[in-house]
Amino acid sequence: MMQNDTKELIFYTNPESRARIVRRMLEEVGVPYTTKVLNYKGEMKTPEYLKINPLGKVPAIQHGDLVVTETAAICAYLADQFAEKNLAPPVDSPERGTYYRWLFFAAGPLEMATTAKACGWNLDENRQMIGSGTHDDIVAALELAISKGPFICGEQFTAADVYVGSHISWGMHFKTLEERPSFKRYVERIEARPAAQRATALDDELSK
Repeated sequence: MMQNDTKELIFYTNPESRARIVRRMLEEVGVPYTTKVLNYKGEMKTPEYLKINPLGKVPAIQHGDLVVTETAAICAYLADQFAEKNLAPPVDSPERGTYYRWLFFAAGPLEMATTAKACGWNLDENRQMIGSGTHDDIVAALELAISKGPFICGEQFTAADVYVGSHISWGMHFKTLEERPSFKRYVERIEARPAAQRATALDDELSK
């Protein structure tokens, strides 16, 4: 899909947000993009930006005339639009199901469980109605996700690793996930990638 290189790609971000995940994905894709940094003092709530994302949140991307919001969706979209970068398994491969499974597991149950822990919500009391399962369930599932190794889809690094790896890293940092040896090793592999290091340096510079 090399023709997509001709479309303007705009990245709406704030370095103190989940947009750091999209920055990593953009650096993995390695195509030119324009960065537009929005502050939390009103720039995300302007009429102009609310046309991009009605929730008034980042990240978002605009690729030509198309807008994509939601971090996991952006990662999946970029992987498919720039398929030559090999950041998603082939559509007809068994690994494609594994890729979808854990990418959206992190966007749903993992996000819910870690947010609940950070906010002090007790999921155990409502386990039947909570789609995420308990926090212990989530941790056990995460270990399963990375057990095939070295990446979620085996030898192939994908957008699912960008997304899941970021959540595990932040979870350990903010103490919403325990620091298991398997998690640490997995995160170290993800964060050692040149694209991840470039993305971190760019966002750290913006945070100064």
